[in-house]
Amino acid sequence: MKVLVYGAGPLGSVFAAQLQQGGNDVSILARGKRISEIREFGIVLENVWSKQRSVTQVPVVEELAPDDVYDLILVIMRKNNALDILPVLAANKYSPNVLFLMNNAAGPDALVEALGAERVLIGFPNAAGYREGHEVHCIVGSADEPSAVPFGEVDGSISERTRMVAGVLESAPGLGAEIRTDMDAWLKTHVALLFPALAPALFAAGIDNYRLARTRDLVVLTARGVREALQVLRALGTPITPAKYRVIELIPEPLLVLALQKLLQNEMMETALVRHAEAARDEVTHLTGEFMELARQSGVPTPAIDRLQSYRQPEAVQPPEGSQDIPMRWGGVILLAGIVAAATATLAAGVAWLVKRANKWASDKGTREQVDEE
Repeated sequence: MKVLVYGAGPLGSVFAAQLQQGGNDVSILARGKRISEIREFGIVLENVWSKQRSVTQVPVVEELAPDDVYDLILVIMRKNNALDILPVLAANKYSPNVLFLMNNAAGPDALVEALGAERVLIGFPNAAGYREGHEVHCIVGSADEPSAVPFGEVDGSISERTRMVAGVLESAPGLGAEIRTDMDAWLKTHVALLFPALAPALFAAGIDNYRLARTRDLVVLTARGVREALQVLRALGTPITPAKYRVIELIPEPLLVLALQKLLQNEMMETALVRHAEAARDEVTHLTGEFMELARQSGVPTPAIDRLQSYRQPEAVQPPEGSQDIPMRWGGVILLAGIVAAATATLAAGVAWLVKRANKWASDKGTREQVDEE
């Protein structure tokens, strides 16, 4: 399969190398210094989990010409940069399948308007990474546990080409494919979880995940902000996808704050969150703007998000490390405790009834046996 990876950032590099290793005819489109780095060193990857290193030689191209022919183009870059290259992609009429693997809160309309629905697929790379010099440090799956890349048609249908693209992705070591019929909702949910609340909280903590975890007030605002973002989606009729994230709306606030603090203290957060936020401030700003437009359309109040966003202003006074001035909302815990107590009482009553019935059955059985003996 002839594949062009458009974008030689950390994740574009990962996909180009893995697809090349999978036996595909891959080229990577790079710019500036990255062109000479790949030509001199190849694509150098180090898996953050396994520490395994690989060097893969992938041909580099500097442009996509109108008459170039590829079976599949993977656009793996920041959303704001991807919008800039739409005229280049539109001018190329001979590559029928363009899969955009990126964050996207605004939906696929701009992509479809530029290229036509028959050419566009949308998805997410489901990997993470950052560059140090010419080397890429990445989080990606293995042959035993591949990272399934979610993607699908813009209209949610499953077509022959989605199966073809799935086969291409699955040919790459460490990658898999998950064909979805709800990819737009998946992408909106992903943005809701990360950008309106968590990203500004991280910036307010100096892009230090450990400092953020120690600053309870910021984590409380993050928990509330994520819930507000999910309410925005619900108000617009966008389902929370995958469904497992719906539990965020149900967990009592103290427990959600504790879970976020534990997550932020995970050493993998540097690769999965911190390095990207530090390098991609422009994308964070762009995606936050896209989501806040959705919030405006929904009419849902977003006081926690608004407060967190205010910390990004140059004149803003950042919360001191370790601050715990915002009162926690304990109502959910009290309700949960009441539910548990009621369930426990019901269970105890049930057990007592069973014991009573068992004792009565044993007593009746003994009486019957005594009568039979007489």
